[in-house]
Amino acid sequence: MSEDLKEEIARLKAENEALKNKASDRGALSMKVSEKGALSIYGMGRFPVTLYKEQ
Repeated sequence: MSEDLKEEIARLKAENEALKNKASDRGALSMKVSEKGALSIYGMGRFPVTLYKEQ
């Protein structure tokens, strides 16, 4: 194997690990409470789920 090919494989492995670590952050849930008391939950889907105190 040539030296360039070995360097390319090492670079791609490092990039792959970085992408795997980034993907695990995507599933993390986060919450935010608004000034009016509504609770928004992020990370459950494409859009946040917002619950109001009336609910």
